[in-house]
Amino acid sequence: MYKFEETMFLINLPCVFLALKIANVNWQSKLNKAAHHTSDYSSTEAILRRGQAFNITLHLQTMVQSGDNFTFIASTGPSPAESQRTKAVFNLSEEGASGWSATQEPSEPGCMNFTIFSPANAVIGRYKLKLQIVSGNKVSSTLLGQFVLLFNPWCPNDDVYMANEKERQEYVLNDSGIIFQGLEKYIQQEAWNYGQFEEDILDISLAILDRSLNHRQDPVADVSNRNNPIYVSRVISAMVNSNDEKGVVEGKWNGKYCSGTNPLQWSGSVTILRKWYRGRYKPVRYGQCWVFAGVMCTVLRSLGIPTRVITNFNSAHDRNINLSIDKYVDISGKTLHLTEDSVWNFHVWNESWFIRRDLGSFYDGWQVLDATPQERSKGIYQCGPASTRAIKEGDVNLDYDSSFLFAAVNADYVTWIHYSNKRKERIYSDTRKIGRFISTKAVGTNSRVDVTANYKYPEGSLKERRVYKKALKLLAVRSTGKRTKITRRRRRSSVAWRQNMTQPAQNPSISGKLILDASPVIGQDILLTLALRNLTSDFKNIKVKLRASAILYTRKPKAEILQLSRSVKLGSEEVKEISFKISYSQYKNSLVDDRKILVTAVCETKQGASLLVEKDIVLQDPFLTIKVLGPTVVHKAVNVQVTFTNPLSEVVTDCVLRAEGSGLIKDQLRINVARMAPMESSTVQFEIIPYKSGTRQLQVDLVCIHFSDIKGFVMLDVAPA
Repeated sequence: MYKFEETMFLINLPCVFLALKIANVNWQSKLNKAAHHTSDYSSTEAILRRGQAFNITLHLQTMVQSGDNFTFIASTGPSPAESQRTKAVFNLSEEGASGWSATQEPSEPGCMNFTIFSPANAVIGRYKLKLQIVSGNKVSSTLLGQFVLLFNPWCPNDDVYMANEKERQEYVLNDSGIIFQGLEKYIQQEAWNYGQFEEDILDISLAILDRSLNHRQDPVADVSNRNNPIYVSRVISAMVNSNDEKGVVEGKWNGKYCSGTNPLQWSGSVTILRKWYRGRYKPVRYGQCWVFAGVMCTVLRSLGIPTRVITNFNSAHDRNINLSIDKYVDISGKTLHLTEDSVWNFHVWNESWFIRRDLGSFYDGWQVLDATPQERSKGIYQCGPASTRAIKEGDVNLDYDSSFLFAAVNADYVTWIHYSNKRKERIYSDTRKIGRFISTKAVGTNSRVDVTANYKYPEGSLKERRVYKKALKLLAVRSTGKRTKITRRRRRSSVAWRQNMTQPAQNPSISGKLILDASPVIGQDILLTLALRNLTSDFKNIKVKLRASAILYTRKPKAEILQLSRSVKLGSEEVKEISFKISYSQYKNSLVDDRKILVTAVCETKQGASLLVEKDIVLQDPFLTIKVLGPTVVHKAVNVQVTFTNPLSEVVTDCVLRAEGSGLIKDQLRINVARMAPMESSTVQFEIIPYKSGTRQLQVDLVCIHFSDIKGFVMLDVAPA
């Protein structure tokens, strides 16, 4: 029978047949958790890290006999075996072949203190610990209890070892963070509650491993491989999406979200993971890239693998891996779907920190993992781990999925005007557009850190182009865009063809730029100016076709908003401006939750020269303010006041204010906001009772069917009780 106390586990043990009678076992929970950096886990179970000693105390009912021999047995998985490294048998004061060992320490009368050491390459997971006692001719075996063993970034011999303590605090122990979204020229912060220490989350993370396809096919081999962060992280990348294995989150990028939750309304991983677990492993609807990355960060941090969230702006999805993204528009500026390639405004993935024994030490460090189901890898929707060093050096032949990720940050972007099936014109080639402002949260603050230099050499540099050519050769890309076995001569011609494609199109005779006259705010008209310049001394007669479309963050058009045509006459080197607006009445019924509009202008001269000008617009939400009305102290109630404004010139109803935050609110708080008049400001007050000290993130989200979510967050320093 188990007795749980705050600082120890007491286990009453059967002792009828034992020469040595044990009353109970003290797992020294508080002491071990502090030493193993696991005190934040909301669990009474012993949670330990591999490669580090832990202590247990046996309380005895009888004295130890001089001839008693002690053997410990640690086991994990459905079929523990020493040959699979899932079972370790080790005698007192002797290191076993498995690397596990136990020593006896000084103790009070009636007790025995033991220090048990697990190796730095032990399988992670839930273990049983047994004690086998040989007393004379009697052999008995007793279960001492269970414990969970995790990866250990504090242990120099662990593959996930991270030397910097501030980085360990951020990438392992921080339970909240920032995910960057938006556009390369308008980067937004979105708060995310990782909550890896919240109740049930560690159990759920272990259940994710047990639900994987690998485990169902061969549970013995699967558990045996769980000593390797390369293996574990790749399995998690497959299980966070639901495409193959009934994993955690179901992705959706089209249509309505009536049968689930709009991906923009998630604010953290805890609700998602609990919903999956308590719903008997039914995939949670719905997610998009930042949701997959947020959930994956939670799971990997909970297992002890240092992990962070990365945002890549202008992220290429290169379906045929030819390192070229071709975009086609018609003469009105409408995007044509003549290729499966695409460029997303942003894409979010993860990096985890560990060494690469399979590739060599040069490729140690940050490894890219992507749980968003985009392409199959070895038959399954999984991606990574791919070394950032491999991506930067163009080593696209290395495991895992480095070619796909190289293209995501380094593909060239070619724009075509498609006049007919027989005629198209290449008007724009850009080697610098893809992979911009690759971002992550800073260590210790919420500011943005640019990590682009980890992925590629400076754009336009000789080294960057050399790496690009190297990648092309390794992929053996021909003009057909297919990978094949080709001769050395043909391979060189392939590179020459791609070089030619990335040279600038014919020298332009006109230039143009779309300019926002004011910051675009939802509910208001959008004012723009198209500035055209004649780059020659010749007179130009220009036909301009303007188009505005509501788009997703993947840049996929969802609805047409506006079409205009204008004629412009430009004298020698003259500049002219065309002003126009997109009224709220024009876009309000077309705008999708992403709040993004793509404006294009196709400009044609009578001489046949063409120019395409594009601008991505993100409509800004009105501000939401959060005030905490007093000091924040563990177990003491404090009121929070939230003020927000209806941004529309019409009445809105049935809004809901939601709040969450690890260490602050155990379950998501929901408050109904019945009615708001046009442009009206409203204030809502609610109470929180913090239950953990330290820096905490409180998130607030106003959800309404009339406009996309208005979100805000505040960081709180919670004092101990």
